[in-house]
Amino acid sequence: MERRVVLETVNLVKNYYIGRKIVVPALRGVSLKIYEGEFVAIIGPSGSGKTTLLNMLGLLDRPTGGKVYIDGINVSNLNDNQLSEIRLRKIGFVFQYYNLVPILTALENVELPMLLAGMPKKRRIRRAKELLKSVGLEKFMHHKPNEMSGGQQQRVAIARALANNPSIVLADEPTGNLDTQTSKEIIALMKRINQERGTTFVIVTHDVEVAKEAERILQIRDGKISEVKKL
Repeated sequence: MERRVVLETVNLVKNYYIGRKIVVPALRGVSLKIYEGEFVAIIGPSGSGKTTLLNMLGLLDRPTGGKVYIDGINVSNLNDNQLSEIRLRKIGFVFQYYNLVPILTALENVELPMLLAGMPKKRRIRRAKELLKSVGLEKFMHHKPNEMSGGQQQRVAIARALANNPSIVLADEPTGNLDTQTSKEIIALMKRINQERGTTFVIVTHDVEVAKEAERILQIRDGKISEVKKL
């Protein structure tokens, strides 16, 4: 049975403008398909357009040209409120620097997307506890970010990314701030979630060891994308 396409771009172009005349092309006609349940890495040198592409996939920025489809929905012409709603319900984000709210506990950080989605408090707390347990942090749920290691903070960020049961998790250099052993643990955790829950993962990384763990590797260079057979 053919897997469903959960994320697709068609001839995606992104230009940045310096002043009125100088155009800096970041993406030059990127077309790709990501399938349900895949674990995909996007690699490329610094400045190749990796993070720009991830921002387009995550609806954090608008393309100059081309189309983005999330779960078959053409999101290219949606307004900001509609984009926010799709981001909230269909996409989870994991960042290099965790992006946790420093004044909130681990439990409250994981609750946050569910609060925004209007989930009742009891269900919210129960699910946040289950997610923290699933990433091995049940003993740290009342700790604030500054009371946890980098690896623990990234586990909280992964739990938060899963809060609204998204079909896609986008991770931007999720191991970039971690030591080698912790990096391995975080990628192993993501792969376990991918296999157990069927959540699609798209990971932007410059780390070859991380990319090797992917089911499929896409390489971006000078704003164009190609598939890598295996590293």
